[in-house]
Amino acid sequence: MQTIKDKEQRISWWRDAKIGLFIHYGIYSVYNRGEWIKLREGISDEEYENTAKNGFLYKKGMAEEWVKLAKNAGMKYAVMTTQHHDGFSLWDSKINPFNSVNCGAKTDIVKEFTDACRKHGIKTGLYFSLWNWHHPDGMRCAQDESARVRFVSYVKEQVRELMSNYGKIDILWYDVPSPLNTAEKWESEARNQMVRELQPDILINNRSLLEEDFATPEDKVQPQKTDWEACLRFTDIAFGGLDQKYAVPYRTNANGIVKLLSKCENGCGNMIFNISPNAFGEIPEYEAEELAKFGQWTEKHASAVYGANTRGFVGANGICTATLRNNHVYLWNWIWHSDSMRIAGYTKPPKKVTCVTTGEELDFSYENGVITLKNLPKECPEKILNITVFDMDFGDTAPEYRLIPPNAVEFMGI
Repeated sequence: MQTIKDKEQRISWWRDAKIGLFIHYGIYSVYNRGEWIKLREGISDEEYENTAKNGFLYKKGMAEEWVKLAKNAGMKYAVMTTQHHDGFSLWDSKINPFNSVNCGAKTDIVKEFTDACRKHGIKTGLYFSLWNWHHPDGMRCAQDESARVRFVSYVKEQVRELMSNYGKIDILWYDVPSPLNTAEKWESEARNQMVRELQPDILINNRSLLEEDFATPEDKVQPQKTDWEACLRFTDIAFGGLDQKYAVPYRTNANGIVKLLSKCENGCGNMIFNISPNAFGEIPEYEAEELAKFGQWTEKHASAVYGANTRGFVGANGICTATLRNNHVYLWNWIWHSDSMRIAGYTKPPKKVTCVTTGEELDFSYENGVITLKNLPKECPEKILNITVFDMDFGDTAPEYRLIPPNAVEFMGI
């Protein structure tokens, strides 16, 4: 089994990476009504298989477009849905004939994706859902022990294919351990040990009902005691394809994505952000445009974005979010105020303050626990998203933030 020391060696790149791209793509992308459509609309296996044959018409080369988008957006790793709950494999599976090579796509999409990740220097992640609506034992395994044994063996061999046939894999991202409810029933320890024997450097998330390497709160930024990654998306309607005409008004934008990232970094976590290609694998225009702007912003503010965050409570003011890395407090400014800005609560002054956006060192003062940034431009200097970042460098001592006096008995509202 892996040790804590092994994990520290394996996960260091991931902690520094901060941002990943999630790609939800499958037969559900044809329907434009979300990735759970087969179950929620009661679509028969016959209809779904017919859609796979005649409607799932992936365009070769699209996986590389996903990876290039990740790279241009400043994302350091990408995770693709190799098989969602519908049991449809996006690889040339020898044990599951219901796959993208045998259906309309006629393509091993996992191979295209993994090849593209290596070509463009993006760490490779493969998503795999344990839940399976298509396999005959996928549901009955919870009540029938012989079905459980068959199904768990089938799952193990599917995972073996993914871990054996596509070179080095950096992340195995499990999903939905249903209908079995314990790691013992899933035989997760034995399967994950097999994975680590095949891929010694791999990171595994916590959705096989074992803690493993990192936790995966979904649709929320929820800091954890362990390593964690918030799984977020443009809209809370669905991860899979949606009709763009109607979906766009509900989507976040590049500014919103930066705001979500700041919350993740404030809690010492990563962010994996989702795109939902259409039936052909094409990236929706809106998602591509907003992630392109996000990438322009991350490139300009790389010193604040990348690198493992430091645990410890730091604060900002009402128009900024604070993140901590070593002895640097980064202020992510959302609303430009004027030619000065005040931040209360720090028990000592920083050694220097720099505007990350422009690279300029700033004038500041410190009095009565208040840091005042002086002689700022009258207009926001960041012109991509109007989000500026300031670096308060506390030198060789850790910053201490205490907004509420220690002798305060009670303080409401913070």
